[in-house]
Amino acid sequence: MTQQQAATTEPVNNYASNMSNEFLTFRLGKEEYGMDILKVQEIRGYDAITQIANAPEFIKGVVNLRGIIVPIIDMRIKFMLGNAEYDQFTVVIILNVSGRVMGIVVDGVSDVISLGMDQMRPTPEFGSVIDTEYIMGLGTVEDRMLILIDIEKLMSSTDMGLIDQVIN
Repeated sequence: MTQQQAATTEPVNNYASNMSNEFLTFRLGKEEYGMDILKVQEIRGYDAITQIANAPEFIKGVVNLRGIIVPIIDMRIKFMLGNAEYDQFTVVIILNVSGRVMGIVVDGVSDVISLGMDQMRPTPEFGSVIDTEYIMGLGTVEDRMLILIDIEKLMSSTDMGLIDQVIN
């Protein structure tokens, strides 16, 4: 392989490996979370939401996003992190999960980061005390610890009821 060929293939390989490890980081209370950037469609400010009667408490309601009715989930309520206070930093992250568009309310978006395999740790074992089914692992960036969420698994869960389950 010539030096020029190596120079042209190396960035492509690095780009492909970084794509699967890029996370959008967001805050809920004092904790920082991360999710796969490829699931994010857009980020919007918190706006008026139409409430739906008899919806679970964590489903704030729906919004009309360019003709698409989008359910909005408040992650603080879903994760039982206390009452959510909405201010100028509160945002809605619009996701595309399993072909379904939905939004999640978070306290704020931090940035997009790439994590190398050496910066990711497996989910700690808590036994049956804490449900870690939706946690992919923990990420470390300098002195920050990120809780890495498997957003597709969370939004597809039966308790969310937002995405139809395929039964074989």
